[in-house]
Formats: sequence, C-alpha cells, structure tokens
Amino acid sequence: MNETRRAILEELSAGPVSGPELADALGVSRAAIWKHVEELREAGFEIESEPTGYRFEGVAAYDGPTVEFGLEAPFEVEYHDAVGSTNDRARELATEGAEDVVVLADEQTGGRGRLEREWAAPSGGVWASAVLRPGIAPLRAPLFTLAAAVATARAAREAGVDAGIKWPNDVVVPGDEDDGDDTGYRKLAGILTEMEGETDRIEWLVVGIGVNANIDADDLPAGATSIRDEAGDVDRRRFVQRLLEEFDALRTDLDSIVPAWRDLALTIGQRVRVDRPSGEVVGEAVDVTDTGALVVETDDRREMVTAGDCEHLRPV
Repeated sequence: MNETRRAILEELSAGPVSGPELADALGVSRAAIWKHVEELREAGFEIESEPTGYRFEGVAAYDGPTVEFGLEAPFEVEYHDAVGSTNDRARELATEGAEDVVVLADEQTGGRGRLEREWAAPSGGVWASAVLRPGIAPLRAPLFTLAAAVATARAAREAGVDAGIKWPNDVVVPGDEDDGDDTGYRKLAGILTEMEGETDRIEWLVVGIGVNANIDADDLPAGATSIRDEAGDVDRRRFVQRLLEEFDALRTDLDSIVPAWRDLALTIGQRVRVDRPSGEVVGEAVDVTDTGALVVETDDRREMVTAGDCEHLRPV
C-alpha cells in the first residue's frame, strides 16, 4: 500500500481529522490528501466526510490494499477478482525476482492441486499463493507445506471450524459416520508447494493455499466442505490476515513447525494407505520427521514416506 495512504488511515483511526490537519501532519498539499482519500474509498475503505473532517468507518472490500492494512506480517498483496491460477501468477513473479508477495484472488478459473488435478475454486473462497525466498536447503522445503497447513487450520479454528490436518497437505474437518461419511473427514483446504532451486539452496518457493470459505458445500466436489457450511460466513479479509500472520510466525521459527503440526494432525495414530510411485505403503502412521516425512509402521518395518497420496483406513 502507498505509504501516504497508509499514514492517512493510521491518522484517521484515532478519530476525525480535517484535511488541513492531515496535510500538515504528512507534509503534503490539501489537494493530495483529497486525492488519496478518494483512492482509499475506491479501494474499499469507508471514509466519511463531516464538518470536523474525515472519519474512518471501516473496511468494506476484500482486495490487496484492505488485506495489507492492519496485516502484521511483511507481505505485499497482489489481488485479482479472477485469475487462472494464483500459483501460476506467483511463479511468474518469482522468476521476476519477487519476494514476500502474496497473489490473492476471489476466483480461480484454472485452479490445480497436486499431480495437476483440477481444483474447484469459485468466487467466495480464499485462493492465495505466497512467493518466498527462504535461505534453506531443498530438503527442508516440505516444512513450508506443513507450516501452511498449520496456519490454515489455526485460522479456520478461529473462525469456528473444528479443523485438523491430514498428511501431507489437506486441512480437513473430522467426518461423522452417522451422516454416512465413510472417509472420516471432509476437505476444507489444500496446499500446493512448488519450488525452483539447486542441490544446496532454494531459488524461490511458492506456497499455494486454497480454502473453501464463503461457498455453499453443494457447489463443491463430493467429500468437501466450507467454512460457510461448518460455521457460517467468515470475514475473508481478516481470515487471510490471520492465516498470513500465523504462517509468517512459523516460517521464521522452523523448529516450531513440526510440533505445531503434530498438535493438529489427524493422521498420526491412524491406519493409512499411502500411494507412491514406488508402490503403496500400508500401516499405522506413528509420527512425522523433522523434514515432514510421514513415519509409517508396517507389519515388517518402519518406512519414511516423503510424498504420496495418503488415505485413512478403517481399523482392522
């Protein structure tokens, strides 16, 4: 956000301020103040004019400037009403040298998940991809997927949803067998992490997060749910802020990620089947390693699974 407009909002947050007072405080002309106020109104900030000056009433929009305002994390937000894929746009920005930029969209027209699967991303959801340049080895990149899952689950819980995590990248709501739910969970959000780098370092990392927020569950694929369906509509602006703030806190303290993930994990302790290119692994999920690999206790041995599709099975 433009620094002058940010300063105007901060001044107005304390109460009504006249145009001349704002101009003096910020060292700009009264005409410039008027122009900035108009641009803030167009961006979705509710600013009323009254005899004592301008009054800030609140935020009415969901876009880049409004998400950035009050965000306690160092991200710039690039907002789109609709975009093919936030991850694709984030990859473009990454190749241009961007860092700590979040691509945010109301709708994705070409959303995708793991293994290039199509991902339904209609208007009303939270579709965001962060461009990062962490100074870590590629081996530790999966930690950022775990961090995104933790941040998303925490934000969902604040919104009133009983969210947990299914390894490796799904935020889910525990299912109800009385409702005929055979899977044991309903999918609320997914994460897709992509990167470019060399053997010893990451050039860039894109962490894409898709959350079924203010969407009717009937408009989603079978087995999916939404915040609206679980707890009612959420303020998406504040939801994104809390998600990004939680994610920022985790990415700056990598040692905290796995313990936080374990606290929210629904997979640990479950009998699972993990499909991977080298063959499936069936057994009990007993832990996750410091690099995000799932530890599965089979009938014969313990296996460390670094990637694959994980399915929770009914107990034998």
